[in-house]
Amino acid sequence: MILGVISDVHANVLALEAAVSAMRQRGVDSIICLGDLVGYGPSPNETLDLIRAEGIMCCLGAADERIAFDFARARKPRIGVADQILEWTREVIEPRHVEFLRTLPVQRRLNTPAGRLRFFHGSPDTPGERLNLNQDPISLAQLLERHRCAIMVAGATHVPFYRQVQAGWVLNPGSVGLALNGEPGADYAVLNISEGHVDVQMDKVEYDFAAVAFDIIAWGLPRMVADAVQYGRMPETTEPD
Repeated sequence: MILGVISDVHANVLALEAAVSAMRQRGVDSIICLGDLVGYGPSPNETLDLIRAEGIMCCLGAADERIAFDFARARKPRIGVADQILEWTREVIEPRHVEFLRTLPVQRRLNTPAGRLRFFHGSPDTPGERLNLNQDPISLAQLLERHRCAIMVAGATHVPFYRQVQAGWVLNPGSVGLALNGEPGADYAVLNISEGHVDVQMDKVEYDFAAVAFDIIAWGLPRMVADAVQYGRMPETTEPD
């Protein structure tokens, strides 16, 4: 079983196209996405069209939740530009895509040859929380046991992370649409899963950063997001969802 893993697409359809193409070339059987399909980027409708056309299995991200459900909207503006861009997203997103976001579960699971895989955006309970995967091996083994899985995959941080422990595997594929590890590009992971073994390959593919940055500015969205797309980092005052 060869599984593609992506997260935090953030309405960046050019990055998504590049990541999907790279994963297909590597022979993935299917692709899962850990949410945050919208927010920050300039192409929410085009991104959701591609997600749905490719049959990518998704869970609900924090930004998705704020678009899909009124109760999840911030009661007061957060520091940074995230809420400003979400307000713009609400104005341009097609109703059918809002309905699609409302169908996404907070977490999902797959049965694989190596055991159960559980994936979610921030935490197994809510997209807006962030589960820290950078823990000691004993704590990670307990985490896997508590959630009854051999493979745990989380997003939200926009920074790739992978660790194997005796009890299984934990990973974060990074971000397709808004990489924040200091190197621009579309992050993704490919898992080659066999009985009792998972080979994890973390990778990044280039796309037309300048075209995405141009669209961000053309739509009147904050220039700092355009800069983040091109340079792979964002000011600390802007919190990714």
